[in-house]
Order: sequence, then C-alpha cells, then structure tokens
Amino acid sequence: MRVIVLADRIGRELLPLTDRTCVAMLPVAARPVIDYTLEMLAAVGIGKATVVVGLFGEQLRTHLRDGRHFGLNLDYWPSPGEVDIALLLSQLPKCPDKSTLVVRGDMLRSPLLGGFLEAAGTSEGPVLHGWCEDNPAGLWLLRGSADDMRGMAWPDVLSGVSAPEAGKLLLEGGNARLLESLPAYHGANLDAVAGRIQGLAIPGRQLRPGLTVGRNSSVAAGCLKDGTALVGSHCRIHPSAWLQGRVVISDGVIVDRDARLSDAVILPHSYVGELVTVENGIVRGNDLLRVDTGAQLRIVDAFLLADLDQVSIGRDFSGFLNRLAGMLLLLLSAPLWPLAALAAFARHPTRPLRFRRLRGNRLVRDGAGLSARAEFTAAEWTAGAPILRKLPWLVNVAKGDLKLVGVEAVTSEQAACRTAEWEKAADRAPAGLIGPTQLDLPATAPAEERLMSDAWFAAQAGPDKELRIVLRGLRALFSRRAWYPGD
Repeated sequence: MRVIVLADRIGRELLPLTDRTCVAMLPVAARPVIDYTLEMLAAVGIGKATVVVGLFGEQLRTHLRDGRHFGLNLDYWPSPGEVDIALLLSQLPKCPDKSTLVVRGDMLRSPLLGGFLEAAGTSEGPVLHGWCEDNPAGLWLLRGSADDMRGMAWPDVLSGVSAPEAGKLLLEGGNARLLESLPAYHGANLDAVAGRIQGLAIPGRQLRPGLTVGRNSSVAAGCLKDGTALVGSHCRIHPSAWLQGRVVISDGVIVDRDARLSDAVILPHSYVGELVTVENGIVRGNDLLRVDTGAQLRIVDAFLLADLDQVSIGRDFSGFLNRLAGMLLLLLSAPLWPLAALAAFARHPTRPLRFRRLRGNRLVRDGAGLSARAEFTAAEWTAGAPILRKLPWLVNVAKGDLKLVGVEAVTSEQAACRTAEWEKAADRAPAGLIGPTQLDLPATAPAEERLMSDAWFAAQAGPDKELRIVLRGLRALFSRRAWYPGD
C-alpha cells in the first residue's frame, strides 16, 4: 500500500500563526501536529510514506529528516500548496496494482487509522472516506485506478463537501479536529491537555495531578492553582506565576514573576513578562491573539511579551547584576557628592535638587489590572556639570528603576505619544542611565532625533553592544563634555 501524507496546507485561516511556518508544524500540546500523524502510521505497521510539502517545506524536512526516529522511511514531494489530489496523483509514480492511503498531516485526530483500515477491509468501495463525529478524519483509501477525489482536497474539507455515502466509514472511539480557525486551534490545544482527544501521546512527566512537565523545565508544583497544564521542555516558569483553567506552554518559554495564564496557549520561544495576564488567548512571541474577542495585538514592549528568537531575556540574573553595579558606582562616586551639592547650592541656593517623574523598568498592574511600566522619581542636582547633575540617578539604578545601559528615560506622557511602529520600537529596550542617545547627542537635540537613536539601539541591543557602551561611558567620564555644560 502506498501512503501519502498531505502537509502542504497554506493555513490562511490561521494567520498570523502561519506567516512563519506551515500548519503541520504548529504545535498542539507542545508537539508539531504532524508528529501525531506519523506516530499513528508507525503504530499500525506502516514503514514508508511520501510527505507532500508546500511553503516552509524545508522546515518540515529539517524536523522530520528521513523519518527514522518515527520508525518510518520518508521521502518528500513538492507542492505549490493545497494541491488538487487528482493532479498530485497524476504526478506521482503510477502504482496501479496498489491501494493508496491518503492522510492529512496538518489536522489533529485520535489514532484512528487502525480502525479505519479494519473497516476498509470489509468494504468494497473504490474510494473510502474516514469520518468521525460528523467531521472528516483526514483518512482516505483509494483502490486501483479510482478517480473520485471529492472531499479530499483541503478546500473541500474546509467547505464541508460531503463524501459519497457509499464510501463513508464512520469511526468510533476518537475524534478529529480540522484546526480550521484560531479558536479551533486554541480549543484543540486545551482539549488535548485535558485528555479530551483520546489516544494522543502527550510529552512529559506528571509533576502533580493535572501538571505535566517536559524535559529540563523549571516549574513549581504550586504554580498550578486549578485545572490542568502542560509545560514543554526547556521552559522556565517563575514560582510566583499562576496557571489556572487549561494551559499549554510550548517548548523554550519563559514566564516571569506574577504572570497569570488562564485558558492560554503559549507558543515556542515566547516570553511572558512580569504581572502580564493572558486569558483565553494565544501568545506567539510578541503577538497576543484573543480568541474570545478576535483581537490581534502586536506588543512592542519586550518587558510584556517578547520573541526569544529575537530578544535575549535574563531578567533575574541581569537585574541583580545591574543593581549590584549601581551600588558599586554609588560607593565609587561618594567623593563627588559633596562637590555636586556645593555646585548646586552655588547655582540655585533655594532649589539645589529638582525632581522628575519618569517611566522606569519596574512593572505594576494598572487600574484595569494590566501590566504596565511603573513611574519613579528621579532627582537631579542643579549643578552645571552633566556628570554631577545625574549623580542621583545611580540610586535609581541600584533600586532597579533604571538599567545601567538602555534608552533614554521619558515621562509616561511622552511614551503615550508614540504611535508609529518605529517610535514604539524604543520600548523594546529598558530605560537606562547611559546609552547611545545619552552619550552621542547633545541635550539640545530634537526629540525626534533622540527617539530615532533609541529605536535604533533597541533594534541592535545585545550583551556585546552594552559592553561597548559601558566602555564608552567610562571614557566619557574624562571628557570635557562630562564636566562643562553646553559642550
């Protein structure tokens, strides 16, 4: 018997999830959809299959390789996407003496293939269609030179084209999910982790009743408040995070302190920030998709949601080092404080210090219960020398309001005025004491120029870049500009 696995679905109905990958590679319960299909084939003794791949075919080839780790021998056939089945079979090598089993690898089902083949053995029709709970099961058997392909192409499956009654096999003991929309995809994940899709092999070990955890993941049993949750491999879930309802966390995810996930699906390599609440939604990097309202939000603030393939997150350890550096600089700058106070009193005897409310890096819940950056009070000496004027900001670095290196701190009102995408890009980096904007641009530079400099830094930020800025900052301490206003 020749076996064809269809994995060429374009997935327009699942955008934006399919703008970087194909439907067959989308994770359900922390595994690509196609994995469940291939395991089902191997379980009934099938040893060889042809996988039809479309756009993102290289991703599938890289993941599946030759199929040996599934117990299969796989080869591949290119497709422009959602190919007509009759056209596909006309292009493949002819096998008139063999039956052809066609299986959709881009939908989810219980392991129904054994029951389908058993039922097919007692049926004489030239084309047999597997159905389960009024849904096509994505299983078809073509005998000899059968040419009736109705209901097999993905557009037919999606539009509900009915199979001929004579060839319809009703399968019991399982169910099938088409994954035909974002709510359907979200629901399939939640039902899989809750055990409502019979026979799926969910990866991981049970840490406690209702909580399944993959390899090399860090999660406290107390994070699950009620319901069921699956945490994939190589994840880090902060002990203060809340998981409730049904939650699926895919591989390589970081969930930060006091985040709350309820009936949520978090896709691979996503970061969920402090105090962030995700309810009835899907998180893919910095995309938040609400399945109850249909809202699709792109979050530009990497402190809230981030794509870990593009942003490096190490807040716990780096935050400690940042505060430690702030305290060390406070100690080293102690001799300068009397000088700064004298210069400020000499210049403004009645007001040697001035105070500003700026938006920092700490996160709090706002009046609507959403996570937002907290404001902090920044003090400045009214001394003329820039380096003396900013000395009190070291206190804010030591407290964690500012990072040593980052974009220029602004007021909440200034941040709210950023509406263009390039302007919001500056929010991807933390507010800092020094950065390219603070070091390179004069205080009189236009606000738009300063914002553009911050946006560029946020797009290029990384450990190497930050180290170079620290070294430049040390050199700037001995420059004329640091000590003389207006230079």
